Amino acid sequence: MAETLTTIKTRRSCRAYKPELIEEEKLNAIIEAGTYAATGMGKQSPIIIAVTDKAMRDKLSKMNAAVFGKDIDPFYGAPELLIVLADKSRPTYVYDGSLVMGNMMLAAADLGVASCWIHRAKEEFESEEGKAILKDLGIEGDYEGIGHLVLGYAAAPAGEPAPRKEDYVYRI
Repeated sequence: MAETLTTIKTRRSCRAYKPELIEEEKLNAIIEAGTYAATGMGKQSPIIIAVTDKAMRDKLSKMNAAVFGKDIDPFYGAPELLIVLADKSRPTYVYDGSLVMGNMMLAAADLGVASCWIHRAKEEFESEEGKAILKDLGIEGDYEGIGHLVLGYAAAPAGEPAPRKEDYVYRI
């Protein structure tokens, strides 16, 4: 348990990546951690799309930047990413997908892989271009983008955590 708590306390979002891909076995372990996230009634509403193809990664980056309204790489140069979407017919889909993201972020940190949760997946996959990507992958259903987990090796060491706010916890 102490190792889990250490990983939780030391994980940081990374905003600068080296260009090399992570090892396949690490990517698979991160994905597997996502599949073990708790979901409402065990219904497993989320799906995970692994993007290791540079052309698709760059296309998604441009789509995300357009939603963001900025001409930047919102993926911070990370060479690959995992996209979590969840079935909107499940009442817990946003929570389910968020837990998948959290599990994968912690697994990545445990394996020495840097990560960052990037928003705007909802808007990306509501677009015609996003819907076409899902269709090309054979994904059918009413899915909402929960987030992108960009992955890679950090270009710089992680910083120190911000102090925890004093009114974080109330006890009854």
